[in-house]
Amino acid sequence: MDPFIAPLALFIERRIGYPASLLARIGHPVMWFGALISFLETRLNTTERTPQQRKLAGIVALAILLLAVLIVTVGIRTMLSWLPFGWVLEMLIATAFLAQKELGRAVIAVSDALRVSLAEGRDAVSQIVGRDPQALDEAGVARAAVETLAESTSDGVVAPWFFLLLFGLPGIAAYKAINTADSMIGHLNERYRDYGWAAAKLDDVVNWIPARLSAMLITAGCFFVPGASPSAAWATARRDAKKHDSPNAGWPEAALAGALGFQLGGPRSYDGELIDLPAFGSGKSQLGPSDILRAVSLYTATLGVLLALSAFFALMMWAA
Repeated sequence: MDPFIAPLALFIERRIGYPASLLARIGHPVMWFGALISFLETRLNTTERTPQQRKLAGIVALAILLLAVLIVTVGIRTMLSWLPFGWVLEMLIATAFLAQKELGRAVIAVSDALRVSLAEGRDAVSQIVGRDPQALDEAGVARAAVETLAESTSDGVVAPWFFLLLFGLPGIAAYKAINTADSMIGHLNERYRDYGWAAAKLDDVVNWIPARLSAMLITAGCFFVPGASPSAAWATARRDAKKHDSPNAGWPEAALAGALGFQLGGPRSYDGELIDLPAFGSGKSQLGPSDILRAVSLYTATLGVLLALSAFFALMMWAA
């Protein structure tokens, strides 16, 4: 694998994103994963099965998903290896599995909408979070946007990049398939508790290193953002990350909270049910549109650090 695939994919996706014309014509790979996950779920996750059978069915579904993704992406990578500069095409395909540009755009859109009205802010944030938007006041909308930005920095950018760096196109595609499965079926409700068990557990495993790396990158990004505190970012991540039910999600969220002097987390409403989640950070919780933009500034700096790190690794591999 060419060592420059990872940094170039980061550079190009951050500036171009996934073309809207391509989305309209063929959809997005995550949509294809979702269609297969839904197809398998409706056939395998049936109510007449016992909990143990549903857990086994979930394992089989995840195996089918990953096998399909790997067959396609390994085949593509093999064919591209026969072409001069085929690695460039592999790099361009890999950009589809990164979310730097769209994540930043969607979070900025919440800030812009919130400046217009609370109703528009709720509508904008509903595009990127699963919680009940009507239960959120202005500070709740702002916190939801910032929390999503922090968590998605890890699973939308750092983790895909990590597996692209290690395993090329098959690695980044397989990671995104696992993450999509977790987001769709990895829930602790009656329908998915057993069937989604494998997806949730595997997602925890593959995100373990990227989540902690994300906290480190956010900490490093603080050096380039006025008013952000690298020492508070790392101290808060180490202190508060373990409060989260997930072994991973608390790391980037706590790091960003500490960096900017925010308090994130706390109670959230999902489908009318109030979930009491822990707080991350000990700063202000009454956030607004300007605080969202501060978080985006730190996100942008974090992406810069990641790109520099990726380029450094590429040069080291090239020189070796």
